[in-house]
Amino acid sequence: MAAGSATDLLVIGGGPAGLATAIEARLAGIEALLIDQRKPPIDVACGEGLMPVGVERLHRLGVEIPEKKRAAIRGIRYLDGASMVKARFNEGVGLGIRRLVLHDALCRRATEVGVDFRWGEKARGLKSDGVETDGGFLKARWLVAADGRLSRTRKLAGLEGHTLKRRRFGVRRHFAVSPWSEFVEVHWADHAEAYVTPIGPEAVGIALLSSEYPTDFDRLMNRFSLLQARLEGAEVMSRDRGAGPFGHRPAAVVRDRLALVGDASGSLDPISGEGLSVAFAQAHALIRSLGSGCIEEYAVAHRRISRGPRLLTGLLLVFERHPRLRRRIIRTLASNPSLFSHMVDVAASGRLPWTLPDSEAPWLATRNTS
Repeated sequence: MAAGSATDLLVIGGGPAGLATAIEARLAGIEALLIDQRKPPIDVACGEGLMPVGVERLHRLGVEIPEKKRAAIRGIRYLDGASMVKARFNEGVGLGIRRLVLHDALCRRATEVGVDFRWGEKARGLKSDGVETDGGFLKARWLVAADGRLSRTRKLAGLEGHTLKRRRFGVRRHFAVSPWSEFVEVHWADHAEAYVTPIGPEAVGIALLSSEYPTDFDRLMNRFSLLQARLEGAEVMSRDRGAGPFGHRPAAVVRDRLALVGDASGSLDPISGEGLSVAFAQAHALIRSLGSGCIEEYAVAHRRISRGPRLLTGLLLVFERHPRLRRRIIRTLASNPSLFSHMVDVAASGRLPWTLPDSEAPWLATRNTS
């Protein structure tokens, strides 16, 4: 971009949400400039599982993941002590992808479609028509804050909002071991969960979530004896990375010519595994609204996109907070697999769980947690 000239769209933040937004813009014929104070490769703590609806959106963006650097995910399995329930995705296949691999693939696609990059350039100030950076003032018609859960741009715009009172944190580690399942496994313990995601032919990622802080991987792992046995002797492939707290809600996702996307627009607790799928859907909705010349349409679309995942997240957080209720529900799901299949289908497809069959609903009202 020439000095003094303006670009159509300035994206602040070079993670998956920002890159997807920039790619969507270019596919719609909109100029896009992306800045990030970091430089690739960019790695952050992430569950690294992508639901089928997210895989579909990735394909629509034209992003290709090398076969040797991904793993197919066929469904979800819950394990809590002696109880186990699993369900396959009814439509499509999910993918396990290491965050670094996904970021590299998105960067390559963004370069192919003509996104302009300013890596290593920090946004220091926000104005109605652009951003003050280390390299000077960047002028743009539209601004996008995609700088993550702790978004500085959101704060500069006066959209900070609040974080949920119950704070949760996560920590992630990779192991060199052949995946033992084509399912994402969720191992439950009291006030903690372990998410096991195959991320390649000879690798799995383990993400541990808990309300305890600081979140120590080895200390939390002691609660999951079955998982410890699976990983005995396996080589550690990465250093631990932590994240949190989750569950931030901004005051709004649109102000004047600025829009928030991804975790900057409200971070979901990773318990539902839908963060990336939701971010890709938001990016698509935002660019559609800009194409129509009405950024306010994005605020409406954002509420629609977020509603289902927030409902599911709320239900799963009840599981985390009430162990006896969770064990009862998982036993019920194990005896009624069609209900769990419905839950998995909601998560995998991104559709809202408007109603449940009458025959499957009564247990939701039970107050007996024994």
